[in-house]
Amino acid sequence: MRAALAACLTLCAWSAPAYAGCDVAGLKLEDAIAAKSELREDANAQTVRDLRTLRDAAIVLDSYKFGPECERLVAIIRTLTADPEKTIEQSGDTDEEKAEAIEETREPKVPAEKAPAKK
Repeated sequence: MRAALAACLTLCAWSAPAYAGCDVAGLKLEDAIAAKSELREDANAQTVRDLRTLRDAAIVLDSYKFGPECERLVAIIRTLTADPEKTIEQSGDTDEEKAEAIEETREPKVPAEKAPAKK
């Protein structure tokens, strides 16, 4: 998935569409993560993963020409990275059942007719 997003970003960068796109690259998210000690702590790895997921989502929105939505997401990411302590505090939802339900929705579902027979 990340390779596909990276390929999309590269393709978008090399093509010259009429749509200017939003400034996902200008986020310099990896630089921001490296600069903020709070984000480098092991306990905050999920927050960093979430920030990267949001950045990847912005790339996808930009590639599908959803400029305003991409720009809004970039603004949200900037806000979250500007104050890591507040971001980490906000993301304190540790409901394991909720986390499991969300994780389950991330797994691709195979249509019933293509699913292997259960033994």
